[in-house]
Amino acid sequence: MKKNSIKRCAAVLAACTLMAASAPAVSAPVMAAKNLISNSTFESGVSGWGTYKESGGKCSLGTKDGQLALTVSNVGEVNYAVQVFYDIVPLYKNGVYRLKYDISSSVDRYVEGMIQMNGGDYRSYTWKGLQLTSKPQTIDYEFTMEDETDIMAKLVFNCGIQKKHEGELPEHTIYIDNVSLELVDDSQVDYASSRPYAPSINLNQVGYRPDSRKVAVFRDVTNQTEFKVVNADTKQAVFTGKLENKTANSSADETNWTGDFSSVKEAGKYYITCEGLDNSYTFEIGDKVYSNLIDDSVRMLYLQRCGVKVEDKDFGHEPCHTSMATVYGTSNKIDVSGGWHDAGDYGRYVVPAAKAVADLIYAYDTAPELYGDNIGIPESGNGTPDILDEARFELEWMMKMQAPDGGAYHKVSCKTFPGYVAPTKETGELFVTPVSSTATADFCASMALAAEFYEKFDKDFAKKCMDAAEKSWAWLEKNKGYVLVNPEDIVTGDYADFTKDDSDERYWAAAQMYRATGNEKYLSAMGTVKTGLDWAVVGDYGNIAILTMKNADKSSSAYQSAYQKAADAVTSQAKSLLSTSKSSPYGVAITKYDWGSNMTIANKGIILALASQLSDEKSYTDAANAQLDYLLGTNPVATCFFTGYGTVSPEHPHHRPSMAAGKAMKGMLVGGVDQSLEDSAAKAYCQDQPSAKRYVDNSESYSTNEITIYWNSPLTYLLSLTDKTESTQPDVTTTTTTTTTSTTTTTSTTTTTSTTTTSSTSTTSETTTTSTVKPDTKVNLEGDANCDGAVDMSDVVLIMQALANPNKFDINGSDEHHLTEQGAVNADVSERGNGMTTADALEIQRYLLHIISKLS
Repeated sequence: MKKNSIKRCAAVLAACTLMAASAPAVSAPVMAAKNLISNSTFESGVSGWGTYKESGGKCSLGTKDGQLALTVSNVGEVNYAVQVFYDIVPLYKNGVYRLKYDISSSVDRYVEGMIQMNGGDYRSYTWKGLQLTSKPQTIDYEFTMEDETDIMAKLVFNCGIQKKHEGELPEHTIYIDNVSLELVDDSQVDYASSRPYAPSINLNQVGYRPDSRKVAVFRDVTNQTEFKVVNADTKQAVFTGKLENKTANSSADETNWTGDFSSVKEAGKYYITCEGLDNSYTFEIGDKVYSNLIDDSVRMLYLQRCGVKVEDKDFGHEPCHTSMATVYGTSNKIDVSGGWHDAGDYGRYVVPAAKAVADLIYAYDTAPELYGDNIGIPESGNGTPDILDEARFELEWMMKMQAPDGGAYHKVSCKTFPGYVAPTKETGELFVTPVSSTATADFCASMALAAEFYEKFDKDFAKKCMDAAEKSWAWLEKNKGYVLVNPEDIVTGDYADFTKDDSDERYWAAAQMYRATGNEKYLSAMGTVKTGLDWAVVGDYGNIAILTMKNADKSSSAYQSAYQKAADAVTSQAKSLLSTSKSSPYGVAITKYDWGSNMTIANKGIILALASQLSDEKSYTDAANAQLDYLLGTNPVATCFFTGYGTVSPEHPHHRPSMAAGKAMKGMLVGGVDQSLEDSAAKAYCQDQPSAKRYVDNSESYSTNEITIYWNSPLTYLLSLTDKTESTQPDVTTTTTTTTTSTTTTTSTTTTTSTTTTSSTSTTSETTTTSTVKPDTKVNLEGDANCDGAVDMSDVVLIMQALANPNKFDINGSDEHHLTEQGAVNADVSERGNGMTTADALEIQRYLLHIISKLS
């Protein structure tokens, strides 16, 4: 890229207000007279069309006789209770369009046909009321787009109740066919557009600790060979390094080089230069470079508080959601006020709450010196660290969600998501959904964890937590299977395990109960080792409970066994993550970008940092820091994903308080890249982008730009872990039969162009010796069906999907995440050579459950 100071300055000042770097501002111009509806005659099904249901509306979508067939079984309570729609329709200001379609209904009725804004106030750009009969009628007219250009508009038919016309109706079918939308006159359209500024040098825009590894990622390189680190105040170069490790990065569709400047350690502000490229954004080096960020990551939770008055200039509000909530399916009403709003909406959910609480408490446990009592919440100055005060606010709400029998109600919310309003403006009836086993196990684990850490500050509260934990444990013992009842007419998030397996939640609960009580019956109850730090898979919280336990009976063989299994689980994951991180120019430890990828990346950083503590391997520490660097700017979209920090950070998050206030709340980690294009904004702005760049700073992009409490919390935990350069946990000394090996670790410097790993292994012998838990050195890709560098339940799921629906998920399937040829080879683990069968899925599950030690 040639230097362009004017363009760069404008980009910095604007901070990419409409979307992230590398996301298109406007799609390519539409050729006049081309049908913008790709599936218009329905010979190939309903691709591109979908339905929306709420307020009692019920429908199903299919085709009949070559027509789109919407069967409406309940018209619901509002006119949009049933919608059939087509995404995405680009409309350009001043463009003249011709909209045409055939439509009929099996009963006489009134519907609304329109093209509307896909979010915001959902205004219609064109609208017609239609009186339908069984005889097809052709709607054919022209309109001019008078509003500002909207490339993510939506063609919609409102098929809910029409009270002014016919009211309730029996089940019926609406038929639509021959749909076309053409731009017939674009003579007055201004197509001028460009992509937002995409810097050629990407780095952590917040900064680095003095002793951490520091790597910048370069693109747009032609024949450059070196770069300079420049002091931003003196404008003097303090370091010259070489561009290394040229890599074809297919996930970002770019060629990358890296530049290591780890030797720059003096506190100050700097930027990087490279001949022919724009200067990098300015960053800082210092011991306290993340201090404010850590505080804001916690204070954001205060601003998410529900049920109480929140004091803040921009996001303060009176108490919200204070009405009694109805226990679904009963006439009982209970008080469940309090807690944090879970995400960009105002629901409150026990399962993700438990993850968030655990991250905060373990963050404090790891580095208590990072957390003060003065971040500006009502409890500041009370003698308890604010991070624990904030976690307690959530815990006290969770206690209200415990049913009389000890189970935990799954969630509380209104039946539908609210509009883009402040929290006090959502006044619909609140419903508490039934008890679930996952919520109960997570609740049990959280309370047992809290009982330990609040003992020092409030013994009565600690005892209350322990009593609640024991009561929920008793419920789990009486209810052995997976339990979740998600009401059909409540459309807010359900947080249900897609595998319908609560064994990982029970594993965590048992581990946390053992840690709190020392009673070995809970060790027995843990069963086989589990992994995961997501809300849906939480086994590694059980491993953390064991690995960081300070008062364990180290002479207990049961404890030693549990510790060894937990350590092996962590280090086995870290080994694979380290390999993935090293293979990425950006250092990221994932290859697939799913919804909430930033949480996943933070979670991977946590595992790597824990492995570093277990093994003292600096490579794990470096990789953990690389995940932090990615989140704060060293990524293909050149965005610091934490609002209010860095040069370019999200300004339009999918977060109702921010949308209502007209500005982004500071201190929130957004979801990040999602390669699956799961909302209209992502489809409109990112469909022509490679997988690693599918992010858009747009308030309608809930799949890439929403926030949640449990995306913030692992970042907080990761910041604590990466602040520690050495393990603070004692090694466990055991007498076991071991294999003795000696390994020289990987080293690299800025003067080399490749990394060389050397190892030497002594003569192997079985000896009885005193040893310390160290990482497993074995790497096995057998079973890795989705080719993401790890063997886990996602591989089992893909195998079963490919077998059940080969047209979509097998090697030549239509789904973006279908099985690849290499994945099919990896999946064939049972009687290799006979092809992939359900036996392979079963074999991988047995391996994950440690029933077998290796895949054949």
